[in-house]
Amino acid sequence: MSLAPRAVVVHRTTEYEELLARYGTHGQAAFHLAARGRSVAEIRERHERNLRALAEVTAAVPLRWRRARVERADLDRFLFGPEDVVVVVGQDGLVANVAKYLSGQPVVGIDDAPGRNPGVLVRHRPADARRLLPSAADATAELLTMVEAVTDDAQRLLALNEIYIGPPGHQTARYTLRPPAAEPEAQASSGVLVGTGTGATGWLRSLWLQRGSALPLPAPTSPRLAWTVREAWPSPVTGASCVEGLLAAGDALGLVVESDRLVAFGDGMESDALELTWGRSVRVGVAGVGLRLVG
Repeated sequence: MSLAPRAVVVHRTTEYEELLARYGTHGQAAFHLAARGRSVAEIRERHERNLRALAEVTAAVPLRWRRARVERADLDRFLFGPEDVVVVVGQDGLVANVAKYLSGQPVVGIDDAPGRNPGVLVRHRPADARRLLPSAADATAELLTMVEAVTDDAQRLLALNEIYIGPPGHQTARYTLRPPAAEPEAQASSGVLVGTGTGATGWLRSLWLQRGSALPLPAPTSPRLAWTVREAWPSPVTGASCVEGLLAAGDALGLVVESDRLVAFGDGMESDALELTWGRSVRVGVAGVGLRLVG
């Protein structure tokens, strides 16, 4: 007998909850914000809106389903099952945060603050959950391309938007870049970004615009990636001629570390980074799995 689906509601601690954790009470939080010329009222209103959205989504879960709730900070300790339907309530970035922990489970993105969030990944309102959830496991879903980094000691990192490889602070990253079908180039830069079509609406796009690049950015469902080098510095021993490109499925961008320490992290989650020491190599390409986004 197969298990009933499990609705896993993913959320994150609100700014108001973080204020209460820091200052202890609403009154103390209001006092400290007022001293900085800010009001706690708007932050509390967003918190209450989030609670209402979570309550409405929870009430929409079919009665025979199992249920679980996980906070963003606990994602790396939560075990997702094959029968799960993942319901993300919050910002677009929260969908990206959960994507790396999934293996094909459908995801329903619920926007708890319409008009405040872009709604690229959280495409539905809380009221839509009652209609979407009963058929989410079998619903037609977009398969969004993900990016994967694999080190020479078999460490693996997945991301929905982008993977950054570079220094953990503001130092210079030194490495040899090995693009597909091009000569290796020793570089010194602020790091390398490899992104998907979903990521092309965020950090990757800002670098693309800043450079005035003519590189065609991929679409979210396209099995291609775009990569760019941040602030490559030409010197007698480093070059800056190979600073952007595209990766098709099966291609890989290689990088050999020539700094004491670099990191690789995905979707802005620096707390879950790969440590890359001198001589270590990493290959970045299209991941073998994608994110199933409902609607």
